[in-house]
Amino acid sequence: MKTKFRVTCLQTNSSEIPEENIKMLEKEFCKPKIKDSDLICLPECVAIFSDSKEKINNFADHWYKAFLEFVSNNAKKMNSFILIGSLPFKKKNNKFLNRSILINNLGEVISYYDKINLFDVYLNENENYNESKNYDAGKNLVLGDLPWGKMGLSICYDLRFPALYKKLAKKGAIFLTVPAAFTFTTGKSHWHALIKARAIENGCYVFAPAQCGIHENGRRTYGHSIIVNPWGKTIVEAGETVSSVDALIDLSAIEDARKKIPSMT
Repeated sequence: MKTKFRVTCLQTNSSEIPEENIKMLEKEFCKPKIKDSDLICLPECVAIFSDSKEKINNFADHWYKAFLEFVSNNAKKMNSFILIGSLPFKKKNNKFLNRSILINNLGEVISYYDKINLFDVYLNENENYNESKNYDAGKNLVLGDLPWGKMGLSICYDLRFPALYKKLAKKGAIFLTVPAAFTFTTGKSHWHALIKARAIENGCYVFAPAQCGIHENGRRTYGHSIIVNPWGKTIVEAGETVSSVDALIDLSAIEDARKKIPSMT
């Protein structure tokens, strides 16, 4: 097993138009530091950023398979694993699951996770969210098998539920992914603290690609895509604009952190 590998977290400002988002990713996938990565992590809502059930439904019916095929083809071309932060997956009851999908370097779907903790919050009279209006909650914890070890899958608001990550770590996760579309309001207050806490509590690397900027539906997302090591140290972090960050991941740091702080019991 390789003891080191390169991870890239892509930070996007995705729109309501799937075709635009695909074109944006096409440009990003051509950049040398992304092409050279072993694992590429995309944020939540990367293919469509919308609260409109009509637009989400249109994506599920007409773009879901096309987007999945597009990412699979690029995984093969770059010989990289790619995590799709989330796509809306249509259920028989005409609601959706917010689904994170892990694709291997052969272009095959090897794991998928449906977001368990939905973002239903009231921040103030001008800012409230009701993810359960369009989405149903997932039920199962999911680990993805990478050549370098197991990765625990999660999405955005899951970050506030530490028991989920402890269960993933006890099942063997040494990496955690948190693709996100954190609001600017909550992100500036809590994003860094929560990411670092999950890394420290579990002795895991955390890969957190995020949405950024102001979107067509008026929502402002925080950005600050980040890669944190098992000791809670930020290796690399983006700002609040479209960009990418990458890091060389050293597996020895996981064993070192867990030996110093044996908190996995």
